[in-house]
Amino acid sequence: MTSTLMKSVTTVLPQAGETISQVSFSWYDYSLFCVMLSLSAFIGIYFGCFGTKQSSANEYLMGDKKMKIFPISVSLIASHVSGVTLLAIPADIYRFGAGFWLMVPILVIMSAVIIYVYLPVFYKLQITSTYEYLERRFDSTNRVFASFLFTLGLFLYLPIIIYLPALALSAATGLNIHYITPVVCGVCIFYTTLGGLKAVVWTDTLQFTITTGALFTVTVIGIRSAGGVGAIWNKALEGDRLDIFDFDPDPTRRDTFWIVLVGTSVFWLSMAGIHQSCVQKYLSVPTFNQSRLTVVFFTIGLMIVTSCSVFIGLTMYARYADCDPFTTGAVKKNDQLLPYFIMDVASHIPGLSGLFIAGIFCAALSTLSACLNCVAGTMYEDFVLKVTGPIDDDKRAAYILKLLVVIVGVLCTLLVFVVERLGGILPLVVSLGGLTSGPLLGMFTLGILFPKATSKGVLYGSIIGMLFASWIVVMAQYYKAQGLLVDVARPISVQGCLVNRTTPVPPMTSFNTIISMTNITYSQEFGQGEFEEPEKFKPFFLFRISFYYYAPLACLVTIVAGLLISYTLGSDDPPVQRDLLSPVIHFMLSDDHQDQKTKDYYSLDKALHLVATNSDKEKNPMSINS
Repeated sequence: MTSTLMKSVTTVLPQAGETISQVSFSWYDYSLFCVMLSLSAFIGIYFGCFGTKQSSANEYLMGDKKMKIFPISVSLIASHVSGVTLLAIPADIYRFGAGFWLMVPILVIMSAVIIYVYLPVFYKLQITSTYEYLERRFDSTNRVFASFLFTLGLFLYLPIIIYLPALALSAATGLNIHYITPVVCGVCIFYTTLGGLKAVVWTDTLQFTITTGALFTVTVIGIRSAGGVGAIWNKALEGDRLDIFDFDPDPTRRDTFWIVLVGTSVFWLSMAGIHQSCVQKYLSVPTFNQSRLTVVFFTIGLMIVTSCSVFIGLTMYARYADCDPFTTGAVKKNDQLLPYFIMDVASHIPGLSGLFIAGIFCAALSTLSACLNCVAGTMYEDFVLKVTGPIDDDKRAAYILKLLVVIVGVLCTLLVFVVERLGGILPLVVSLGGLTSGPLLGMFTLGILFPKATSKGVLYGSIIGMLFASWIVVMAQYYKAQGLLVDVARPISVQGCLVNRTTPVPPMTSFNTIISMTNITYSQEFGQGEFEEPEKFKPFFLFRISFYYYAPLACLVTIVAGLLISYTLGSDDPPVQRDLLSPVIHFMLSDDHQDQKTKDYYSLDKALHLVATNSDKEKNPMSINS
């Protein structure tokens, strides 16, 4: 029996993988893809070369505060529906189960927190860079460090966003990923540079329409190919993919209920509550009520898209439950699974494969363009102006912003060639995100909710939080590279691949069974007795915790260390102004806070930076309420 099984593993399975159809792009697919890129470029040309031509920093970054709820909401959804959502999440669901779906109810809770805790402060201050808040609440050093964390986080995140759709297109067309990446990213850099926030928002609207259409079309076709919703549900139950209410408190597990609940709560709050790309769009609508509505619509849309991605992962499992494409060698990487699935089930519909790959690229370009626009604003406000001083010429300011977009876009494109050498995308995104998002959320939370937090406490606390998270992430990645930390996938099978084969194969429940039986066979044939795997070295406990916990731990360490340092060192900071604290804690404020007047600062009409000397301020102060 074991020799027969060994022959199955070494001969039959690779042959089974070869028999699965491989479909390439047709001219319909190429045409749809090129039309999408051309329309995106045209929108950038329109907003950059006609009308006001985005000739001021205020218009370039904030859309002149005249944007509408619908395009802003769609743009927010589109900028968060990246290749991670469309490629990495379904593949993760296929291999590890549907635990990630718990993010959907978490979105509702976190959105309420954003609307009532964070958004009122940001909207009242009307700032271009969210990190300007930290300067007003604490000092310029905190602002610069927060801007550094944000910029670092985007440089870690954007190459991944670019890499995923390039990998999908490469798998579908056979084109070299090194040629695809510069061309497509060049189009995105072009329209973002020319058109500013308006081009970003309207290209996001166009691209999200394409992405959504492709996503729902593929979902319907996938359901039919898998035998219907009932069949998908039953297969998922049998394959242990729906075990999402696992209340095991062990933090070293990959994705139990508590791990996903805590991890995605902090990660989502840092991404949507304080992230520059989101806050910048919240503030681009005329009124606060409209700003709150954008958060609501944004949340609803993201819940729908996330649920679709999870369901597509379950659909792929139902399709390949008895013939795993990883085992047969048809798919080499997690992030190639969905393109493989699309080419497999939709190849008979001309243009659909191209539409979906275009949709994946649309999602990536939406995220890339939004982040390029906001990181340019952050670098301009928090780094360039620190060196050059106030820039009175609006056109000159706009040119500097456009140059920053080009520089950042080119650097992120080059970093793609580093990302392709790393491991699974979803764990990578969450892990690297924890390095910066956790300390950043801790800094803003200390400022908005803790009146006693001081400048020194927040700065040192955030540095400690970042170093702590970096230590865990770097060591965990090291041990993973050494093979000492491995995520164990749910059961898989290849029995269905061998149904029509003449070589008999004993029943099996999982590929792990094949491997273990193969090891026994090898040992017995060479007279080594029963195979015994030596006990492996166990890394330190913190290096084995789930990657979902990195951001919460970094945030917690930042808050605790910040408060301890604040109370220990004391402070010479002036009393905190009421408008710098969240309305939810106003009832706790003392009379000292009640009597504080809002700090004077300049309005958005002059590109949201200081345009006068200190003497000018005394003669003509301008408050945010003017």
